[in-house]
Amino acid sequence: MYQVDAFAPEVFRGNPAAVCPLESWPEDARMQAIASENNLAETAFFAPEGDGYRLRWFTPELEIDLCGHATLASAHVLCRHLGYAGPEIRFHTRSGLLTVRRDGDRYVLDFPARAPAPVEPPPALIRALHGRVPRYCGRSRDYLAVLETEAEVRALQPDLEAVRQLDAIGLIVSAPGEHCDFVSRFFAPQAGVPEDPVTGSAHCTLVPYWGARLGQFELHAMQVSRRGGELWCTLSGDRVHMAGYAVTYLSGMILA
Repeated sequence: MYQVDAFAPEVFRGNPAAVCPLESWPEDARMQAIASENNLAETAFFAPEGDGYRLRWFTPELEIDLCGHATLASAHVLCRHLGYAGPEIRFHTRSGLLTVRRDGDRYVLDFPARAPAPVEPPPALIRALHGRVPRYCGRSRDYLAVLETEAEVRALQPDLEAVRQLDAIGLIVSAPGEHCDFVSRFFAPQAGVPEDPVTGSAHCTLVPYWGARLGQFELHAMQVSRRGGELWCTLSGDRVHMAGYAVTYLSGMILA
């Protein structure tokens, strides 16, 4: 097993993900137990399949359908530690085919766009924001609440019990950035992740929203969690390309 800090150029920043390369698949219950033991936002498992690899992601509580930082971490393990030298890596997932390619020292993820549809903010979302009504509320897999300023996003201490009551994986909170195009944070206590440090899957929703609002296809994003992370994003039709750095924190052997 490897632990990789994704969307950061140095350790102790970005989003830590565990990565377990496999030759064959263990029981789902064993993978979930490993993810729970790791107690990271995600543990990724991959094994060879066809022209690439089958990739799956587990939070401490459940298997999820899409995860950006653990995909980036998996590509980093293949290239940095397992000798992969092809032009791109093909991952077969519950969200379809995902590819990752190298661009200098960064990795570029090709993910599906998940544009939000505007919705009335549900009562639980308003409670999560302590009564604040967002400038915009949208829904894709997750809820998106857009606030007025970066300072509001940074200062937010959401009511996590209210977030847990939302009928979604999590809540994205975003605003225009002071030194980038937009900032965000992501909360998913219902998946066992009170706050995710850097969330690639959330940017599948954020990039279409901010691309339309700002009228541009190239977007520089920062997730302003305590650890923080940085993404360089491109909206390309129904796909979102996200580039970021990764660095290995540890490697070891699971004995159980």
